[in-house]
Amino acid sequence: MATFRITRRSSLSTAEAWRRMTDWERHAGPVPFTAIRVTGAPGTGSGFTARTAVGPVGFDDPMEVTCWQPPQGERPGLCRLEKRGTVVRGWAEIEVRPYRRGSVVQWREDLRVRALPRALGAPVAWCGRVLFGRVMRQLLDPGK
Repeated sequence: MATFRITRRSSLSTAEAWRRMTDWERHAGPVPFTAIRVTGAPGTGSGFTARTAVGPVGFDDPMEVTCWQPPQGERPGLCRLEKRGTVVRGWAEIEVRPYRRGSVVQWREDLRVRALPRALGAPVAWCGRVLFGRVMRQLLDPGK
């Protein structure tokens, strides 16, 4: 339904950018009304659930890590998440690669929201870029 990509440069090393981008609990900080519960150790087969709610009204967004390749030397890191929920489906990929004295992080996502028509794909992609751009900006802030 909605596919988008966000790219951010960072002064952080690839290892530090990877660590921050795959610290799932920290993703909840910049996302309003959301808490994250992790299941399993980091790596392929692990997962987490993002619970977005206001009071008793909300939904779960369970995700499974289907690819986990941390960066190594000049080789970029890649993590792929499959969204397994009843409300939100699709996938997301986080790639971290060296760039000059820091790193470049790219977030790619295909996001499908149940009951939303395809005609709303562009606004959903725009919202995704805004929301996940905010997540990336905060996670990659060298001062934090």
